[in-house]
Amino acid sequence: MCVAVPGKVVKINGNYAKVNVMDNTTDVNVKLVDVKIGDYVLIHAGCAIEVLSQEAAQEIIDVFSELLEEV
Repeated sequence: MCVAVPGKVVKINGNYAKVNVMDNTTDVNVKLVDVKIGDYVLIHAGCAIEVLSQEAAQEIIDVFSELLEEV
């Protein structure tokens, strides 16, 4: 199963961005979306596939946090 995760764009360099995903920074291809620093994106397979509102991103992050508490 594949899961998309939200993250916050912290730096952009061409078609790639540094994105904070639950306090981990990763490189993400942002060629498919129009993003700026501070935007939240939904990431799947190393690519940003959608720009999210902060509220939508936080809802998803909260669900992941709840799931981690269950483990």
